[in-house]
Amino acid sequence: MISIYKLKPKFQQILNPILLFLHKHKVTANQITVGSILLSVLIAVLFWNSDANNWFFLSLPIGLLLRMAFNALDGMMARKFDQMSALGEVLNELGDIISDVIIFFPLLKFQPESLYVVIVFIVFSVINEFAGLLGKAIGKERRYDGPMGKSDRAFLLAVYGLIQFFGVNISGFSNFIFGAVILLLVLSTFIRLKKALNEA
Repeated sequence: MISIYKLKPKFQQILNPILLFLHKHKVTANQITVGSILLSVLIAVLFWNSDANNWFFLSLPIGLLLRMAFNALDGMMARKFDQMSALGEVLNELGDIISDVIIFFPLLKFQPESLYVVIVFIVFSVINEFAGLLGKAIGKERRYDGPMGKSDRAFLLAVYGLIQFFGVNISGFSNFIFGAVILLLVLSTFIRLKKALNEA
């Protein structure tokens, strides 16, 4: 199934010099994970206040790209330099879910006409990540299958930030857009659970 997550290996290759630089300066995988969570809080705060300063909408494409880099780097650091730990896994998984929720939350402010649809979108985003974790609990590995995984949702929100920055009003279409995203989330969750059960 098509997903931006499949670009991760190439993205990791680009990040490898940064990984070596961070390791040289004694930065740990867990520190990168905590940094990603703090970055997500900053993105959410800027996003929430974007009605006061239109430039803050750019925190979505720029900040989410940085967050994706952080998310790739912490895993790379843990695997390459033997820093894998139970604490690191908890920070990574719980941090991702919390970060998603707080970054998506301002959508309730900017798309009030789609209030309930956005709430369902946030809930299913959490369920989708839980389904990915079940892949490791009952199967062989953590599932990241799309078509609406974490990377895909980040890309869509980045595009949303650009659209808002350029003043495009999607209020008349937001229910359809978020409705389609929810359907893709349901499909993604089904695929993850099916593959986890097949591996069990």
